[in-house]
Amino acid sequence: MPRPRQPGRHRRPEPLSAPEGAPALVLAVPGPSCASARALAEELVSLVRADLPGLDARFGFLEAAGDEPDATLDQVLAQAPDAVVVPLLAGPDAEFLGRFRQVLTESQSSARLTEVLGPHPLLAEALHVRLSEAGLARADRARLFTVATAADGIILAVRGGEEALEAAGITGVLLAARLAVPVMTAALDVEGSVRHVAGQLRSSGAQRLAVAPCVIGPEVSPELLVGASTEAECAGAEALGAYSSVGKLVLNRYTSALGLDTAQLRAPAR
Repeated sequence: MPRPRQPGRHRRPEPLSAPEGAPALVLAVPGPSCASARALAEELVSLVRADLPGLDARFGFLEAAGDEPDATLDQVLAQAPDAVVVPLLAGPDAEFLGRFRQVLTESQSSARLTEVLGPHPLLAEALHVRLSEAGLARADRARLFTVATAADGIILAVRGGEEALEAAGITGVLLAARLAVPVMTAALDVEGSVRHVAGQLRSSGAQRLAVAPCVIGPEVSPELLVGASTEAECAGAEALGAYSSVGKLVLNRYTSALGLDTAQLRAPAR
């Protein structure tokens, strides 16, 4: 017999579980496979499985690299043709999204492609954490302690063109509210964009700038991120990577694509 639910506001939440027969979640990783991208994808898939036990979660790369054993996206879709494919992109990127759609079309599967992960408040949270880890922002604005290296101006660096800049602007507003400092967006893939934005922030009175990459990681080269900090003549945070909020966003895109709500994810009583 199932145990009766504990009454009141403080009752334990019922455990979640993937519904029976739910399609696989496939994380579409931009770019070729490599050790760092594989480790990141594995960690994100583990986070998703931990949040929704029983879910068939996998990942596939746009292309294989050398003798790497990683499965490409088309190979994964051949095994899970009705999958929900979540692009591992913080914001819109016409190049990668076009390639993902092409793979889905050529696979002749019934797989569906979800929205990208941002803009979203959880991305602003992840950016805040990465900046605080680098000593470039207070971990909690409510705690009135001083961080000598805290930035007073943030360059939110993205890739993906004008649409990506527009979407990142929303996340930038959310980040500015968290940090109480000005945040401006710049394009990693447009020459001179980061330098121009750095000049605008300095002319408005900011003295200590910081670059906050609004990218997960695999979609840009490490050299591009280092180059952004060099161009702006300031320190920079790490890419978002496999932060827990990114895993929650991946799962959110999956459940939204299926039209599932929390009640439908409750584990059946035993």
